[in-house]
Amino acid sequence: MESNELSGIVINKAFKVHQVLGPGLLESAYEKCLMYELSKAGLEVSRQQEIPLIYERIKIDCSYRADLIVNNEVLIKLKSVPFIIDIHVAQTLTYLRLSGIKLGLIINFNTINLKQGIKRVIR
Repeated sequence: MESNELSGIVINKAFKVHQVLGPGLLESAYEKCLMYELSKAGLEVSRQQEIPLIYERIKIDCSYRADLIVNNEVLIKLKSVPFIIDIHVAQTLTYLRLSGIKLGLIINFNTINLKQGIKRVIR
């Protein structure tokens, strides 16, 4: 399955979670529900997967973690904030670089219309 098709499935499942739960909950609630929906759809999903930091060939234990990684192809950064800001995009780009993944989605569930809370990030 290619990344664009995969991201479409992720977005559709995020819409379902948002429709059921609505805005205003903690990120962890959306994370667990979205993971459930993606797993139910037959996708391989890892939650809070550690992203290694390698500095000059030394692995630094910093415990950076991706909220969700789907099929080792799409990294998902979940937010529940008033709006997505530039640092969220920068952080996602850094996570993409460190993980070797090319496509990221920032999904902000704290919106009335979830479409306004989704940002696609490409490394």
